[in-house]
Amino acid sequence: MASILTALLTLLPVRAADWPAWSLPAPLPRPGQGDLVYPAWFEGRWQVRSDGIGYEARFRSQGVGVVGDRAFNAEGVGRALLGDQLLSVEDDPANPNRQIARLAGDLWLESTVVGRRTETSGSSFWADELALQVLHGPGEPRVSRVETLSRYQLEPDGRISGEQWQASYPSPALGLAAQPTSSGHYSLELTPQPPAPAAGPPQPPSGRAS
Repeated sequence: MASILTALLTLLPVRAADWPAWSLPAPLPRPGQGDLVYPAWFEGRWQVRSDGIGYEARFRSQGVGVVGDRAFNAEGVGRALLGDQLLSVEDDPANPNRQIARLAGDLWLESTVVGRRTETSGSSFWADELALQVLHGPGEPRVSRVETLSRYQLEPDGRISGEQWQASYPSPALGLAAQPTSSGHYSLELTPQPPAPAAGPPQPPSGRAS
């Protein structure tokens, strides 16, 4: 029993070691209506650097634990990569695992997390998510799947270092089993930022009374 439990708790490091020789199906349970919960040390504001791009990310405490501000974080990454081609990002209020990104050219990208696994070991946190992505616009929708495996490490100085492994797969309409059509490997560094200043009381109008 102990050996089985150990194997289950190390699935994600093994999957990272297997990259880029990934395939679907992956060992990722369906997430249901639950969000991705991070360790407590993620809470707050962070400046993120990743292979030449930078953006801000936010994580906040909720009833289930610490969760990411998904729309804010996705918009930060998207603007760093796409610039003005990204118009906005919206979370689905009824499902934390669904998100809409509106793009220039009358396009919008619907992303839904359909698989997730997390593992924690000391000051290391692993998360693997499989998202179904549908690009809507003129013509037929374009469907793909994207798997993103992340490893985060809390450093002694309070920074978080990390790595991400990613693979894109064709539409499940072509079969649930699939080989990647593209892949990538990225480094991450999150530097803590001071809390955003609280809004002050409204100021009285300037000028003299008549």
